[in-house]
Amino acid sequence: MTPTTERKRYTKELKLDPVRLVLEQGHTRTDVAKLLKINSQMSDRWVKEYQEDNDGQTFRCNGSLTPLQA
Repeated sequence: MTPTTERKRYTKELKLDPVRLVLEQGHTRTDVAKLLKINSQMSDRWVKEYQEDNDGQTFRCNGSLTPLQA
């Protein structure tokens, strides 16, 4: 039987680091991914999610309800 590997969990603050580097400081997503040693697809997704957010709930804890949903 193969051991199960847990998925890495990233905090909201860690996800915002590459977003800020790309959007506020003008770095490329690829360079940011290399700098922070994360997969470039992850940085792409985080930036995209941040840009598409229109209710201020980007990167909230998994499974948590927003106050409106509660």
